Amino acid sequence: MRLYQKALMREMTATTGIALGVVSAILLVILSVRILGTAALGEISVTAVLPFITFGYLRFLHILLSLALFIGVLLTLSRYWQDSEMVIWSGAGLSPMAWVWPVLRFAIPITLIVAALSLAIIPWLSQQKTEYEDYLTARNEEAANLTPGVFAEAQRGDRVYFVESIKERGPDVRNVFIQSEQHGRVGIVVASQGAVETMANGDRFLVLREGRRYEGTPGNADYRVMHFARYGFRLDPAQIKAKAARPKEMDTLQLLRNPTPARLAEWTWRIGAPISALMLALFAIPISYYNPRAGRSFNALLAVLFFTLYINIISLSLAWVERGTMTASASLVLVHGLAFALFALTYWWRFGRPLVRGAR
Repeated sequence: MRLYQKALMREMTATTGIALGVVSAILLVILSVRILGTAALGEISVTAVLPFITFGYLRFLHILLSLALFIGVLLTLSRYWQDSEMVIWSGAGLSPMAWVWPVLRFAIPITLIVAALSLAIIPWLSQQKTEYEDYLTARNEEAANLTPGVFAEAQRGDRVYFVESIKERGPDVRNVFIQSEQHGRVGIVVASQGAVETMANGDRFLVLREGRRYEGTPGNADYRVMHFARYGFRLDPAQIKAKAARPKEMDTLQLLRNPTPARLAEWTWRIGAPISALMLALFAIPISYYNPRAGRSFNALLAVLFFTLYINIISLSLAWVERGTMTASASLVLVHGLAFALFALTYWWRFGRPLVRGAR
């Protein structure tokens, strides 16, 4: 590797790492505020805050890598132009095309990571997140049977719970009332205290202590009263309803086995993610060209304009694929082919026109 390539690779690595750290910090702050707000409203458990933040960050990691790659290449080459290093290297005989290979050499490994995230890891994480949400829903439904001050009915409809209070620390409950029906006989259990215990097999029981049980048939006087030191009720686990897997939770090959428009749109997004990352890295080369007359902000505005336009066109094409107005292959060719054509045109506009003028 030549000297200029080593220096360029080293600086692009450092700048991309810093950019990834900055955009990651911004995303983590946004996710933390949003998820903590949801937890403050009681919609999710406090214990689920950290897993939800982790799932949210990993879901956008491939986008963050693409953005950091674009920023890293752009800022590095822009500094080369502003500090006249690019002029020195050009005087040493390096053509504008000489910077494409080191940028590709740096961008391809990151693009492969983006491809692995987009095609395999993120769909698996989406599936795990859905399973975790189902687990939280089941746990909340199960815990709803012991909500203080509320009469709650068991899933089978043969038992009614009432708990006056629950200790903030620990599973102890106070002043419990339970009515159940079995074989036509009604049983009422009252106890001043109890606790929720989990067995070795995962079953949960409400264990009452020092209470009474009244049992009999409504309309008859044959009620029996029993005193007990310890009495257990099995808490019914909530049933998780089977859901059809959403396209973002399916593996990439499964999307093509039954190619509905929604699945093809998801497949197009996954395939296009690494392509767009590579195109952004290449496009940073002509955008980084510094013209003192245009000012330093011109490159930044051009970069923001291209990035926003590129992302919006990708989103628009995905909507067309999902509605069935465009095929997935046509979307990939049109969007990323247009981006490559714009890259070639911008490259010629930055570097080709002066050469043509000089020849004239």
